[in-house]
Amino acid sequence: MSTIQRATLAAEAITLAHRNFTVADNLSVALPAAKVTAIVGPNGCGKSTLLNGLARIHTPARGTVLLDGKDIHRLPSREVARKLALLPQDNTAPEGLTVADLIRFGRQPHQGWMKQWSKDDQQAFDHAVTAADVASLVNRALDTLSGGQRQRAWIAMAVAQQTPLLLLDEPTSALDLGHQIEVFELIRSLSHQGKTIAMVVHDLASACRYADHMVAMKGGKIIREGAPADIVSPELVQELYEVSCELIEDPATGAPLLVNVRRNAHSGAA
Repeated sequence: MSTIQRATLAAEAITLAHRNFTVADNLSVALPAAKVTAIVGPNGCGKSTLLNGLARIHTPARGTVLLDGKDIHRLPSREVARKLALLPQDNTAPEGLTVADLIRFGRQPHQGWMKQWSKDDQQAFDHAVTAADVASLVNRALDTLSGGQRQRAWIAMAVAQQTPLLLLDEPTSALDLGHQIEVFELIRSLSHQGKTIAMVVHDLASACRYADHMVAMKGGKIIREGAPADIVSPELVQELYEVSCELIEDPATGAPLLVNVRRNAHSGAA
């Protein structure tokens, strides 16, 4: 496969609202190239809304999302689909669809009305199968797979799309620990291949371990941003989640490791 082409994605002072309710206000963020960015924060703080804004799913009430320096809402859909892939929280597929069928679907942005399956399509398919480690699953129906296997299949589809940008909304939601690690390690592998990735993550410990860059949100605003080792502190954890903790350095990765985590005595009190 050829080297992944780079693309830039940034939000400039965007405000995102549902009807008349402002969910996220005046957000500015730029995704570091070929890195994993984790968007973290408490429930309802606007994490998924920000991701959907970056992905052109949610149109900002104010501000601009820039894809390669151009307003993403003014670009043709096919051009956006060739640069950016989004995996939402809840992925659904027709009953009986195989992993191979799903991965082939990722080639749609590169297909024309009369275009046949090409050598480039096959190369992209083969690369996606290898990258997501689903070679043994290609002929299996999605509804026969475990949660971790199914998530790898969906990521393979996004890899086949050959976009330099990949946005993931809670990619390990409802997965057990082993499958979470499986998916996070795949995400790291894709970033090492040159993809720029942003993911919404609930588990702060996993975000510290697997992300290069972190965006911490609360109340619809970005309150801290930077490398996990630079921004994660007991004070930040307290502000985000109303819990106390101590931090040590993970001896294997150097990432911040939360220990002695405890709910504040007053939290949840009437």
